[in-house]
Amino acid sequence: MNTDKLSARLASVAKYVPSGARVADIGSDHAYLPCFLAKNKGLSFGIAGEVAVGPFQLAERNVLAEGLANIISVRMGDGLKVIEEGEVDCITIAGMGGALIASILENGRNKLSSVKRLVLQPNISAISIRKWFIDNNWELIAEEILEEDGKIYEILIGEKGDPNKPYNKNQDLGLLVGPFLVQKQDETFKKKWTAELKNWERIYEALENAAQSPETLEKKQEIIGKIKLVKEALTNENS
Repeated sequence: MNTDKLSARLASVAKYVPSGARVADIGSDHAYLPCFLAKNKGLSFGIAGEVAVGPFQLAERNVLAEGLANIISVRMGDGLKVIEEGEVDCITIAGMGGALIASILENGRNKLSSVKRLVLQPNISAISIRKWFIDNNWELIAEEILEEDGKIYEILIGEKGDPNKPYNKNQDLGLLVGPFLVQKQDETFKKKWTAELKNWERIYEALENAAQSPETLEKKQEIIGKIKLVKEALTNENS
């Protein structure tokens, strides 16, 4: 992977960034994504944000090597602290847990007034982002699921709008597995949730054999609910 050829995961993120956007890529690592956008999608201004010194230096080096320092500003800071209010209209965050991405958005809510689109790629717990969207009046407008190097990733795209719009049938199911993904039901979706279902069934069996404390009973009920939803998703292609 480099600034000319992204991984399949980051290429999918790039696909949802509008041409000519002003983008902040949070947790930018090598700054591959903003450099690619500058070279291929007419990025008008970019911020590559990093919280750690090593990745910050790598990003800075790559931006300079590509001759893009006049377009991309490499900044070190935590989450959306690297952005000034009104600077960008699109934010990308990829390669983190969904709960962490949601907390970054929550902690930087004051920086989102000018932002029109969020393109987010959680490694786990996409449900945390879907819930954050609903709580903060962001509408989930598209989703994608893909497998790369034996790992399955989801990409969520949000814009300001009606947060309940995608969940016109079953919100609990949509929050867990994705309202657009459950409609499409592709092979990657089925692979992910079949594996999750088997894992939860193993956990439930272990809990059945454990001491039945209030915590154990609560966990069992939570898992039963998830198992029911996923079985519904996998047996009903028109969920």
